[in-house]
Amino acid sequence: MTPRRRVALVGVLALLLGYGLPGLGRWLLSVVWLRGQEFCARSLPGSGLVCQPARELDVVLYPLTILGVLVTVVVAIWAAAAWCLRPVRDLAEPIAHVGPQNLGHRIRRPGRDELARLSRAIDEMMERISAGYEGQRQFAANASHELRTPLAVQRTLIEVGMARTLTGEQLELLTSQLLQTNERNERLIEGLLTLSESDQGLRSRTPQRFDEIVASVLAGYQDRARAAGVTIESHLTPRVVTGERVLLERLVTNLVENAIKYNRPGGTLTVAVGGNPALTVVNTGQVVPTEAVAGLFEPFRRLAADRTGHGGGAGLGLAIARSITQAHDGIIAARPAENGGLRVEVRLPH
Repeated sequence: MTPRRRVALVGVLALLLGYGLPGLGRWLLSVVWLRGQEFCARSLPGSGLVCQPARELDVVLYPLTILGVLVTVVVAIWAAAAWCLRPVRDLAEPIAHVGPQNLGHRIRRPGRDELARLSRAIDEMMERISAGYEGQRQFAANASHELRTPLAVQRTLIEVGMARTLTGEQLELLTSQLLQTNERNERLIEGLLTLSESDQGLRSRTPQRFDEIVASVLAGYQDRARAAGVTIESHLTPRVVTGERVLLERLVTNLVENAIKYNRPGGTLTVAVGGNPALTVVNTGQVVPTEAVAGLFEPFRRLAADRTGHGGGAGLGLAIARSITQAHDGIIAARPAENGGLRVEVRLPH
């Protein structure tokens, strides 16, 4: 029996008791007092007061009777409430044993009553928790793989250097490769720290001139863009964003860096700051399938299958950009650009 039916049944019984025995409660709980040497009480419902010489037994019996009735009523109400809520208690017991070891447990209570709806809501919540937990496990596995690959390369290079005597040229090549691998590890760890920091939210919120931040980042990437044969075009209008400057700079840096890295020689990078969206970054590069765009925002996800290509990138650029945008209560979205490449739009609250 559902809680609604139990409560309804208790209400019906209470009404029947109230209307079937209309004067019992009032009679038992009638006012009792001593008037001089007389003891007064209502003998029957609706009757007047009957006074008689007080006896010690009456003075003790009537209050005890009233107290007993009150205790009985309280106990009955408590028992009725416990009976009505018993289905909820039965539902809470299996939930209490849910943990990381059995996130697949589902209640799946049939029916359309309140408990069934509550059970479905809990099952849906467990689905989301399970998906998030699995995502964290996958993230840890991918991070371990990303770190293991360059560490294995470093170990191999060191073993080669220790196995034989190297010429000056060979030693220079070996140290150069070790330095590149170490720099890749540093970028990966820095990206993981930034991703963790942005996932925790903002420490402070202050007004920032977003167009000035974007201009500063673009100025720092002019040389890299020229070396890659990419032309930068900017359309910056004044725009104020409330947030943390360091994270906003990292957001713009990641998008600009990705747009240059995945561009083509002779291509363009167009960056615009406006009202809505606040930031638009469009590059010309290889054609991006529409179905692959959403996956690019996942950590360690790249358009290419290999993990070690694309200039040593860790595959965290867009994941960090999404996390920073969400920390600023914004929305980031991407779609394939018309001439190849990607168009990324960041919408931030005014």
